[in-house]
Amino acid sequence: MNLPKKGIGESHGKIILLGEHSVVYGEPSIAIPFPAAKVTTTVTESNHNTRIDCDFYHGLLDDMPELLESLKETIRVCLTKLNQLNTPLHIEIDSHIPAERGMGSSAAVSVATTRALFNYFDQPLDKAELLKIVDISEKIAHGNPSGLDALMTSSPKPCYFIKGQDFQLLDMNLDSYLVVGDTGVTGQTKEAVESIASQLTQKNSEIVKKKISQLGELAKTGRFYLENNKGIELGKNMTAVHQLLSELDVSSPELNNLVQTALTNHALGAKLTGGGRGGCMIALAETPEIASTISQALLDAGAKKTWIYEMRGN
Repeated sequence: MNLPKKGIGESHGKIILLGEHSVVYGEPSIAIPFPAAKVTTTVTESNHNTRIDCDFYHGLLDDMPELLESLKETIRVCLTKLNQLNTPLHIEIDSHIPAERGMGSSAAVSVATTRALFNYFDQPLDKAELLKIVDISEKIAHGNPSGLDALMTSSPKPCYFIKGQDFQLLDMNLDSYLVVGDTGVTGQTKEAVESIASQLTQKNSEIVKKKISQLGELAKTGRFYLENNKGIELGKNMTAVHQLLSELDVSSPELNNLVQTALTNHALGAKLTGGGRGGCMIALAETPEIASTISQALLDAGAKKTWIYEMRGN
C-alpha cells in the first residue's frame, strides 16, 4: 500500500443554542457549528511506538493518562477497524477549542483524529461510521451522551436534533449576533447530567419532569423564531431556558454573573451553553455594535475570552 506522507483531519466547535440536558430525555435541541474554534489532527509515520502530542499530553499512546481515555479509545477503535493496531504513528493534535467548556472539545478532537487516521491509511469514512466511532469515545467522556456534540463538530450546518431520530438541517434566518463568553471555569457535564438523573428519582421528580418538558417546548418554539428572523422572541426563550437550567442546579455563580451582565448591556437574551456548572454562556445581540458592547462588558465582568458570531453567516 502506498501511504500518503501524512493524514489530516479537521473539525470545529459547537454551540448549543437551546435544549441542554433535556435533549438526553428525548426533547429537541438546537445546535450550531462554531467554526471560529477548530481542531486539526496530523498523522505521520513513527519509527517506534505510537506517540501523541497535544495540549495536555506528550508521550506514548500506551502511557496516556486516564484524563485522555476517550481520545485513547478513539485511536484504538480506529486502528482496530483499519487493521493497523500495531502500526507505529505520530499523532499531533492542534486544538483551539477550550476544553470542558461546553463547546464540544472532546468530540471535536475525536472527529478530527478519526478523519486523520482514515485519511492517513487512505480509507473511506462515511458519516455513519464516523459518528459511531465518536459515540464510543463520548460515552467514556460524558457517560450518557446525546450524540449532539459528535454530530455538530463534524457538520457544517446547524441542526434540530432529537435523540434517536434523524437530524434536521435548519434554515437559518436571523439578523442577530451571538456573543460567546468563557467563564474560564471547567464545566462539569458528567456531574450535571448525573445530578438531573438523580433528581428524577426523588420525591419532586414530577417538578423536574415538567421543567425538562418546558425546556423542550422552548426549543421547539425557538426553532420557529430562528427560521423566521424573530430575534426578540428567541432571546426571551434563551433567558427562560437559563432560568430553568438554574433551577435544575446546572448553572454556576460565574455563569449567572455573565448572563446578568449581558442582559444589563441590552442582550436580547442570554443563557449558559453546554453541560453547565462552568464553561461558556451565550448572549444574543441585535446589532454588531451591541454585540461588541456586550463582549467588552463580559470581559470586564471576568470572562476569560469572548467570541462574536454572526448568525446570518450560517
